[in-house]
Amino acid sequence: MSNNIIEIKNLNISYSSNVLSVKNVNANIIKNEITAIMGPSGCGKSTLLRAINRMHDLYNNIKVDGQIFLNGTDIMKMQAIDVRRKIGMVFQRPNPFPNMSIAENVLAGYTLNGLHLNKHEKAEIIERCLKSVGLWEEVKDVQTKKGTFLSGGQQQRLCIARALALQPEVLLMDEPTSALDPIATARIEELLLELKKDVSIIIVTHNMGQAKRIAYNSMFMYLGELIEYGDTQKLFNNPMHEQTKSYLAGHVG
Repeated sequence: MSNNIIEIKNLNISYSSNVLSVKNVNANIIKNEITAIMGPSGCGKSTLLRAINRMHDLYNNIKVDGQIFLNGTDIMKMQAIDVRRKIGMVFQRPNPFPNMSIAENVLAGYTLNGLHLNKHEKAEIIERCLKSVGLWEEVKDVQTKKGTFLSGGQQQRLCIARALALQPEVLLMDEPTSALDPIATARIEELLLELKKDVSIIIVTHNMGQAKRIAYNSMFMYLGELIEYGDTQKLFNNPMHEQTKSYLAGHVG
């Protein structure tokens, strides 16, 4: 039985006919671990991440070639809505839906997908997900307030709870702590280390210290290419490629 949850094969992504933003990427993502994607701005990190749950389908100008397998099934052959139920996404800036309460935000995936729940099911999901991100005690008595009432760090934890509500197998995170202060960042990192027991996490980060602290494996991308990928500590302590060495030394970025 393979320990890989995601397998990326010969993946190319272009925004225009003659410019590849991601070039022939091949990588296997290990189940129930945190995998970091690092590299300078514009190197294709977020473009690669968004391909993994078919977000590029939303834009007519973006072309994706290659294969991405989730537990052996090619996600390119699945319905995009089904892919996004299994592969959740958390963005750079906390983005709770402003017109929804805290509780409604947690259940938004069900609402938007037309999935009906009874009162007991709703209450169970809200409590489970808010507990899973360490928010339950803080918000259980104010669930009817808008999600935007919370602090930035709380809002990002609410967005993670929202992504977890549909019980995805993979959680994609695009620089989820870059808009947060160091204390909120530390709480999110602790949370991710806890969550990896239940969900495989892929995180794009500019924060090399963050990758070193929480990622089992790390990718280094440069100009759309996957330059190096493997054990995070080995990548930091003994990088194989000059470009990786330069980036980690602060010469590229």
